[in-house]
Amino acid sequence: MSAEGLITITIPAKADYLVLCRLVLSGLSRTMEIEPETLADLKLAVTEACSNAVRHAYEDGDGKISVVYSFSDSGISLEIVDDGPGFEPPAVEARQPFALNEDGMGLAIISALVDDLELGPRPNGRGSRVQFARRLP
Repeated sequence: MSAEGLITITIPAKADYLVLCRLVLSGLSRTMEIEPETLADLKLAVTEACSNAVRHAYEDGDGKISVVYSFSDSGISLEIVDDGPGFEPPAVEARQPFALNEDGMGLAIISALVDDLELGPRPNGRGSRVQFARRLP
C-alpha cells in the first residue's frame, strides 16, 4: 500500500497530552509498513522531544507544542516546535555523542533512535525546533 502525507497536531504543553503524539504514530503504522521495533523507536523519540518542550519551553506551563508528521513509503519525518525562549543547540562535536547528563539524555536517546536529527530555533527566531527522520525499509 502506498502512503504519503502530512499530519499536524497542536497540543497543550502538558505531559498529559504526550500520549496523543504517540497515538498518531500508531495510527500511521496501520496505513504504512512500519516495523514494530521502528514504531517503538519513533514513539520514544517523539515522547522525548515533546517532553523536552513541556519541561523547558514554558515557565508557566501555559503554551502549545506542534508536531508535524511527514511520511512516505521511504521514511517518516517529525518536527516538534514550540514558542518558548528557545535553546542553543550543542556544538556538533559535543553532540557526538550527546553529553550524558540529565538535561542531555533526551537528545542522546533521540539521536540514537533516528537516522537524521536537526536542532535549533524556529525559522521565525522564536521557540525551538527539533526535527528527526527515520528511513523505512
